[in-house]
Amino acid sequence: MTDQKDKLIEAGRWLLAQGTEFRLGVVALDALPAPDRIEIAFAGRSNVGKSSLINAITGTKGLARTSNTPGRTQELNFFMLAPQRATGAAWLVDLPGYGYARESKSKIAAWNALLNDYLRGRPNLRRVFVLVDSRHGLKKNDLAMMDDLDMAAVSYQIVLTKIDKLKKGALDKVLSETQSSLAKRPAAHPEIIATSSDKGDGLADVRAQIASLVDLVELGYKA
Repeated sequence: MTDQKDKLIEAGRWLLAQGTEFRLGVVALDALPAPDRIEIAFAGRSNVGKSSLINAITGTKGLARTSNTPGRTQELNFFMLAPQRATGAAWLVDLPGYGYARESKSKIAAWNALLNDYLRGRPNLRRVFVLVDSRHGLKKNDLAMMDDLDMAAVSYQIVLTKIDKLKKGALDKVLSETQSSLAKRPAAHPEIIATSSDKGDGLADVRAQIASLVDLVELGYKA
């Protein structure tokens, strides 16, 4: 591990130790908070493990609701990072899962419209972590999301989830296949993060990436 990576991992550990609080759930664009601080969003297919990852990286059990029922997250959920600071460090945003939900077609269409409008219209959105179940790899809906982010010129990074459930030797294959899919995508961050919310794998790397997007000096961090 390089000195720079070591420093970034320590910065991420410090930043996420400053606390995270749920502040609001949004179901319409006019209810979005003012774009006065950076936002880092988590997207992915329904039941990919977004809420579990948010709980794991923040160290706050139950912060984001988890469920075995796909489609449970039905709004944009905003969590304030470092809430005790005067302005807060950033928003972490848990986006509605795409690909499946036990709801009417009209409601699903409304969620998708809200999601697309949000992704295209937030000037303060610095990064979208696109979560992909490592057991299944990139699916059609993931590729469609990546197409939208490329067109909107929104930086995104692939986070593989549930790697503890892979068979031995399978991780290298899914990493290679995913990397090949990113090769010609203009908005994709080149580094793929492999994680397990249950075992803790890769969580420090996610925290480090968040820290790289936040003004830590303003928060009082001293490297």
